[in-house]
Amino acid sequence: MTKQTLELLDELFSIHSFEQDSPIPNEVFSASVFFIAKTYEELSVVVPNTVALDSQEVENDWRALEVLGPLGFSLTGIMSNISGVLAAEQISIFAISTFDTDYILIKQDKVQQAINALRADGYMVIQP
Repeated sequence: MTKQTLELLDELFSIHSFEQDSPIPNEVFSASVFFIAKTYEELSVVVPNTVALDSQEVENDWRALEVLGPLGFSLTGIMSNISGVLAAEQISIFAISTFDTDYILIKQDKVQQAINALRADGYMVIQP
C-alpha cells in the first residue's frame, strides 16, 4: 500500500465531553473547524482551543494530522497503519474520520516525535 501524505494543521484543539442529552453549544457552530460525535452514552466535541466551552471534561492542546484525500471507501488499513506506527512509539491518538478523509489528533508535546516516526516509516508529513 502506498503511504499517504499527512498535513499538520496549525491550530491547537480541545476535546470536550458532555452528557449524552446535552445540547450542542452554539459556539461550536461558529468555530473554523469542529467535530461532533454523539453516542448512547456521551456527546464529544472537538474544537480549536480558542473556543471556550462549559463541558464536563476537557483535554486541551491536541494537534491534528490530516490524511490528505479524498480517500475512497475501498481503501483499507490507512488508520491501522498510521496508528500502528504511533503506537510503536507509545504515542496516544484521538482519531476522527469524515466522508473524505481521516484526522489523527496527537498531544502537542508528542507531535515532533510522531512526525519523526511517520517519516521514518515512509510517510510524507507537511508542516506549516
